[in-house]
Amino acid sequence: MSANRFLIATGASASIPPISGLAKTPYWTSTEALEADKLPEHLIVIGSSIVALEIAQAYLRLGTKVTLLARHSLLFNEDPDIGAELHKILETEGMTILDDTQAESISYQKGFISSGKFIVKTTQGQIIKANNLFIATGRPSNTKDLALEQAGVKIGKEGAISIDDHMRTNVEHIYAAGDCTNQPQFVYVAAAAGTRAAINMTGGDAAINLSAMPAVMFTDPQMATFGLTEIQAEKNTIKTVSRLLPLENVPRSLANFETQGFVKLVMDAESHQLIV
Repeated sequence: MSANRFLIATGASASIPPISGLAKTPYWTSTEALEADKLPEHLIVIGSSIVALEIAQAYLRLGTKVTLLARHSLLFNEDPDIGAELHKILETEGMTILDDTQAESISYQKGFISSGKFIVKTTQGQIIKANNLFIATGRPSNTKDLALEQAGVKIGKEGAISIDDHMRTNVEHIYAAGDCTNQPQFVYVAAAAGTRAAINMTGGDAAINLSAMPAVMFTDPQMATFGLTEIQAEKNTIKTVSRLLPLENVPRSLANFETQGFVKLVMDAESHQLIV
């Protein structure tokens, strides 16, 4: 097959960690977790980022007992205040959260009358038993079997295709868009990138600017971020000053009886402008 232009949009798939015994068990990824037709009595969640937390809270509110194992802490790559606040909220709702804990080994015992049982041994020495196990430890790009190295296409971390702001790879006639690239894995980014790729492949000139991209997570309360965190700003040698306002001090939140959470502003220490 030959063509003047190629677009790679193969997406990403769930990453399965190399935990002893895991591959021999009927674990869930986000696909199975969203398609399940029966609520488990107890669900173990391995992972602590957006997908893990959204689905874990959904099952918790549907009546499932949920135990979550976090390698570090909740939303480790976000502002620490966000993870700490969400940790407190989810534990108040009844979720068991084990920080700094990983699964050391996993086994599965088939049931004859009732459903089977997962048995998870953790690095902290706990033995946890549950009906189902949900793995949410990242989504690497689906590029492993494309032999892109033979075409000279540059590949980065976890197989992500390196592209510029016009969705061009380092090979002139090859473009890429969506979760298979080094752009953030959000549906609105993929949609914007795909549109611009189509324009550019047909002679147009459309760029995408992700320098101040918002991010959202649909837990309750929801999380929304925009701009740099204090840690990110400091890595860019920007001195910061921040202000945190709990929602219990916001009149509209009081009127709505929704006072969990906060608003946090991170500003340049000299100009007091928001850092984006």
